Amino acid sequence: MITAGCDVGSLTAKVVILADGAIAGRSVVRCGTSPERSAVEAMDAALGRAGLAIERLDRTVGTGYGRARIPFAQAIESEIACHARGVLWKAPAARTVIDIGGQDAKAIRMNADGRVIQYSYNDKCASGTGRFLEVIAEALEVPLEELGDLAARSTERLTLSNQCVIFAETEIISLVNEGRETADIVNALHHAVARRAASLARGIGVEEAVVMSGGVARNRGMFAALGAALGCSLLEIEDPQINGALGAALIAMDALMGAVEG
Repeated sequence: MITAGCDVGSLTAKVVILADGAIAGRSVVRCGTSPERSAVEAMDAALGRAGLAIERLDRTVGTGYGRARIPFAQAIESEIACHARGVLWKAPAARTVIDIGGQDAKAIRMNADGRVIQYSYNDKCASGTGRFLEVIAEALEVPLEELGDLAARSTERLTLSNQCVIFAETEIISLVNEGRETADIVNALHHAVARRAASLARGIGVEEAVVMSGGVARNRGMFAALGAALGCSLLEIEDPQINGALGAALIAMDALMGAVEG
């Protein structure tokens, strides 16, 4: 049995291919202006790594912002369901999932079977998302992938008072002009984003164990800041950026197994 999940988000498209319940191929590509082309590019890359032709796929499920425009998906599922399913597969003890994506943030509470009990979603303000980190990284002229290591060198705790991206960027430029250390500013940025995500999670009731998923979870500074904001240790999962696509592939597998059993 070979299934695939394709998660087309606002910034990246991800594909995970499962062969007999194990990951056979995966890919992450930067999204262009066309969700269709981004999905195809990600699928081609994952198929190449798996050594498979697309005709070998028994079922493909799409998710993410561009899920309705994935040309090869037989079904689509919500990001909420896919992130819950992916996390349960990697961390069965997880009960709360916090996903910080490029343009939104999600908090999900689920039971031991992976059924979503309650969730909260924020796509109205960029200050609790990966886009906030990108904007500030550009303003500081720091590569996005270096933010985590830079924050680890912070020696002074600063606080960002502005929640709006535009005003926060102005505040950060002021801190730079005051001679504040870049590491301290980046650390303050992480804690500001973490506070917003933690508030979202508290709205549905945080139940341990807590997992952070999404591309932002690869940022060690952001991972640590979210744990501090929640007052608990987070469970770490491998390759959190592909979690939504993994969940979609697992849901595709579940559907096929259900059809066989039925």
